[in-house]
Amino acid sequence: MGIDMNNAALATRRSESISRGVGVTTQIYADRAENAEIWDVEGKRYIDFAAGIAVVNTGHRHPRVIDAVKKQLDRFTHTCHQVVPYENYVELAERLNKAVPGNFAKKTIFVSTGAEAVENAIKIARAATGRSAVIAFSGAFHGRTFMGMTLTGKVQPYKVGFGAMMPDVFHVPFPIELHGINVDESLHVLDKLFKADVDPKRVAAIIIEPVQGEGGFYPVPQALMKALRALCDEHGILFVVDEVQTGFARTGKLFAMEHYGIEADLVTMAKGLAGGFPLAAVTGRAEVMDAVNPGGLGGTYAGNPIGIAAANAVLDVIEDEKLCDRAEQLGSRLKQRLQSLRADVPEIADIRGPGFMNAIEFNLPKSDKPHADFANAVRVKALEKGLILLTCGIYNNVIRFLSPITIQDSVFNEALDIIETSIREVSKAGK
Repeated sequence: MGIDMNNAALATRRSESISRGVGVTTQIYADRAENAEIWDVEGKRYIDFAAGIAVVNTGHRHPRVIDAVKKQLDRFTHTCHQVVPYENYVELAERLNKAVPGNFAKKTIFVSTGAEAVENAIKIARAATGRSAVIAFSGAFHGRTFMGMTLTGKVQPYKVGFGAMMPDVFHVPFPIELHGINVDESLHVLDKLFKADVDPKRVAAIIIEPVQGEGGFYPVPQALMKALRALCDEHGILFVVDEVQTGFARTGKLFAMEHYGIEADLVTMAKGLAGGFPLAAVTGRAEVMDAVNPGGLGGTYAGNPIGIAAANAVLDVIEDEKLCDRAEQLGSRLKQRLQSLRADVPEIADIRGPGFMNAIEFNLPKSDKPHADFANAVRVKALEKGLILLTCGIYNNVIRFLSPITIQDSVFNEALDIIETSIREVSKAGK
């Protein structure tokens, strides 16, 4: 014992023992957490507006989630579902099959991470269609595995140094009016892609996030979502919706695709599904999901019973505590506060996001040039004041807000004050 447990000492130990390829946003080391608050090893309290990147939507250590996990711990922790299956895996699959939009029979598989969910969705799509090509969008984030990072539409830091990407993956510009790209232009590029590069009859899937996560929290325009569904129907392409970051009440609906009134053929999910325990899933049309031969899907830890127990509790909490409604209320209050800063902060370029999946984007004043330094300065200033924020976007000029949806009103109000003060101080310092 006797190991020095302050942040600086731990940072030194970390740099000496862990690959620098695993980046960190802060240099604070967690000791304990409760709902929307984290205390570091030095006893300092922080308000958490990262939520483990949209993982603990139901808060750190929600009592009902912890209780479910403890009960499962007392029964068994691992059998490998492919060897000795268990009932709560079946129950959670039944619940997701019912919850995912679509008036048709569905089936589900469980894996451990969002990247695995995406990988398996592509495997399933290829098996079901007998095709190989996949279309994704610029700015997308779909994981760090080889297929995941190939689908991801951001080079730095996700693709640099890793050599050739997976074949038969094509990207289309994501429509962002703020950046001069509209839906018609995106669809025009897609049409040219079908004419010049890949026969649509060879495309297995089109994959899209309803709200881009790492890409900058840009919601998919309604017109694009409907056009993609129609194109998929026309050419026999499977429509894959990546709900890894948008799922489980974050956008004011259990799934963000509910805002669009469309149905996906396959849906990937993870993050908020199990309230802090590693669990991911793919849910889709039953006949599509059954296209893969037995043994083609799964994994040793896929659908671990601890994560499954947590996820069943998470779904109960979302329903019983009306977290979809709560997300709408919190997001509305946050966006109102941010909008009140526009007159005094010329760096604000945009404020957006459905439900409580919100972001603010910064440009140089009176310019359309991204201001990444401003966004990072706000993040650092907020951290000094005890608030954890995350940046994102292909230009790193966006701050995303991802606190637990269960955050107490008093803590939320405190966070709003820190956000406003931090933005005003950084803006004032730049004048």
